[in-house]
Amino acid sequence: METTTQETDHISEEDIRLKKLEELKKKHENVFEYSYNPTHKTDALHKHYNSLTEGEKHTDKIILAGRITAKRDHGKAFFGNIQDDNGTVQFYANVKEVGEEKFNELLSLDTGDIIGIEGTPFKTRRGELTVNTNTFTLLTKSLLPLPEKHHGLQNIELRYRHRYLDLIANPDVKSIFKTRSKAISMIRHELEKLDFIEVETPVLQNIYGGAMAKPFDTFHNELEQNLYLRISLELYLKRLIVGGFEKIFEIGRVFRNEGISYKHNPEYTLLELYQAYADYEDMMTLTENLIRNLVTAIHGKTKITYKDHEIDFSKPFKRIKLTDSIEETCNIDCNDEKALQQKIKELKLKVPENASKGHMIMELYDELIEPTLIQPTFIIDHPWETSPLAKKHRKNKNNVERFELIISGMEIANAFSELNDPIDQYERFIDQLKAKEKGLEDAQLMDEDFIKSLKHGMPPTGGLGIGIDRVIMLLTNSSSIREVIFFPHMRDK
Repeated sequence: METTTQETDHISEEDIRLKKLEELKKKHENVFEYSYNPTHKTDALHKHYNSLTEGEKHTDKIILAGRITAKRDHGKAFFGNIQDDNGTVQFYANVKEVGEEKFNELLSLDTGDIIGIEGTPFKTRRGELTVNTNTFTLLTKSLLPLPEKHHGLQNIELRYRHRYLDLIANPDVKSIFKTRSKAISMIRHELEKLDFIEVETPVLQNIYGGAMAKPFDTFHNELEQNLYLRISLELYLKRLIVGGFEKIFEIGRVFRNEGISYKHNPEYTLLELYQAYADYEDMMTLTENLIRNLVTAIHGKTKITYKDHEIDFSKPFKRIKLTDSIEETCNIDCNDEKALQQKIKELKLKVPENASKGHMIMELYDELIEPTLIQPTFIIDHPWETSPLAKKHRKNKNNVERFELIISGMEIANAFSELNDPIDQYERFIDQLKAKEKGLEDAQLMDEDFIKSLKHGMPPTGGLGIGIDRVIMLLTNSSSIREVIFFPHMRDK
């Protein structure tokens, strides 16, 4: 693990700052102020006053608030950098203008302290925009030092464990999360333009369902019953379609008690939407338009770079039948179970001995096909055994009407023509229970109430799920999901 001088010396540094705090308390009623009213942000200063020429001064009054990230004193003159949530600007003070007592107090401040300054903008002879400070207010005394200024906070594990320091030391990290916020807002706006309404469904559920995943479980003391953190939003949203809503969506956290990787976190943000009287073809159109519009809104163009590839969203997304991709790659017939078994054996894939034909097909797809798909591609028509909530394909009953959108080797979206036949759905749940008995741990449970809702009648419906975190990875060229989640889960030290 990376260590720095600050880490090894932080106790003595804290003692020094605590002594300064005691001295400040003797002079000021509040060392930790209640409020402050800045008039400007740093980005606005740069925008409005960068046109000043070298040495030129302006008379506008500027009030800023932020954190001191650097300081340099030159006898009777002081230079520092102040950082707010929009950027950084230099400020300057001299003993003549602020007075000797306040100037000495300014000299005693530390990087990390949060201050408010008042002054006027000017350009230094070196051409740097600066605020000529005539007074300042200490708003919060920092008791621990910031990461070393030249190297920042580079250790990945420390960055994730102490995200607050990461955000201070690495401005690019903050821009990732601003992009995330903008993207989610834009998604909401796009769906609302299409007359979708946003809803909320339970996070704690009696029966987990809607996906093939392991849940986190807990216990409710008052009700004296086991509950589960949701692994999907699906089954409750479909109940609302039964209830008469025709276009709904939810953006919420889901929880899966599974592995952690560059594209997996135990809790993540999922968009699910459902549209009555639509099918998976309609969902493909909606998905393509939504993703393309999102890329354009964030980047102002339809081609972006992710890792080492240029991803082109301008063209119609390619569509490939899942079984066709396997047959072409492996030179086998997907209806030939022995050929599937032999290929799986050759590749040394871990598949239960009694795995269904559909599960073998999906294992081969996950291993051989998905990682190779870089440009936006719809993989369509999955095996029915692996998709218990999707309608059987109208032309091929071995498959279901389902697609996954793959970009840069990652599943970004998953969608169905939703199964609305309660008898068929009941039988699929029975199949899932049998698979669970045979060792498929993440098979789905029987949800009797959901079956009952379908018996009242659910219209033909298209459903779509999009992994928000992975979309943000693409938009910000982030190689790990941990880069786009403020506080990713990590093993205890």
